[in-house]
Amino acid sequence: MGIRKKTTKNPPVLSHEFVIQNHADIVSCVAMVFLLGLMFEVTSKFAVLFITVQYNVTISTNGPDETDVNHFHHGIKDLATVFFYMLVAIIMHAIIQEYVLDKMNRKKHFSKTKHSKFNESGQLSAFYLFSFGWGTSILLSEKFLSNPVTLWEGYPHTLMPFQMKFYFICQLGYWLHALPELYFQKTKKEDIPRQLVYIALYLVHIAGAYILNLNRLGLVLLVLHYFIELLFHVSRLIYFSNENRQTGFTIWAVLFVLGRLLTLSLSVLTVGFGLATAENQGFDWSAGNFNVLFVRITVLAAICLTQAFMMWKFINFQLRRWREHAQAQTLKKKQVPSKSKSKKDKANGVNGVSHGADSPRARKEKSS
Repeated sequence: MGIRKKTTKNPPVLSHEFVIQNHADIVSCVAMVFLLGLMFEVTSKFAVLFITVQYNVTISTNGPDETDVNHFHHGIKDLATVFFYMLVAIIMHAIIQEYVLDKMNRKKHFSKTKHSKFNESGQLSAFYLFSFGWGTSILLSEKFLSNPVTLWEGYPHTLMPFQMKFYFICQLGYWLHALPELYFQKTKKEDIPRQLVYIALYLVHIAGAYILNLNRLGLVLLVLHYFIELLFHVSRLIYFSNENRQTGFTIWAVLFVLGRLLTLSLSVLTVGFGLATAENQGFDWSAGNFNVLFVRITVLAAICLTQAFMMWKFINFQLRRWREHAQAQTLKKKQVPSKSKSKKDKANGVNGVSHGADSPRARKEKSS
């Protein structure tokens, strides 16, 4: 599991450079400690808290063939599980960086700016592809798409199948791992605020849906959002390989706007109408019921403000692209007349030399 970058210099042990170069090895050793803890009876109970999903509830189904179905709810012990899978995410990040992205960077010879953006898009493309595929399989198996009423019917949805709970655990672990990665990847100071904003937005919305038992709505919105973001980062990777290929950005721009509208529509439908008209009203922390007016307004306000912020960033991005495109077109137009003018000057220079040979002064010199 160890990943070690080849360098000519050996930095001092426990220095910043040493930790950055060997962070995947260090994290692998920490994760291995938890795995080894499963082998001993004394430590197995402690190690299980970090590795396996907690709060198992077994439900017997009524019917001719009675079967036991395992469901899970959330609790404080989930923090230990999230921590362990945060370590796994750091290790996977280093593997993708070392064995895929770095090799591609050496072939392409990108500039420093393109290098950082290529790494960012490469990492996020892998994560979005994995999360979109996994989330879609859960939606299909639980039939949330074929029956949208299940998004609010039967709230609070305290019990989740294993795949759904593990999905949310991995999502929280991944976005938490992005915080130490700012240090490990030597992120520029000017880029840190932007990174912190979108990491915080992901953590707040995913944790909010998980804690408030809005996991079904959260899963649908995450799958929708990840598909759109996947398209953007794949388009950026294609653009870096060939700058003439920009069709993906156009498709992404259309889907981005549609995605914001669909997110708002599903949120208002589920929280504003579905939960507001549900019979199970009231606040009960032990039962996991948060269906009160204040919570509903807070959830809708958070979603609406986030969508407005994303649209504002999207509009600024499009305006900057159009401005850069217009500047590039004007530069091309200026270069064409200058080239034609230089050709005319050369032609006039040649003619002037030939005419100069037959000038009166030259004839006079010949006669003398």
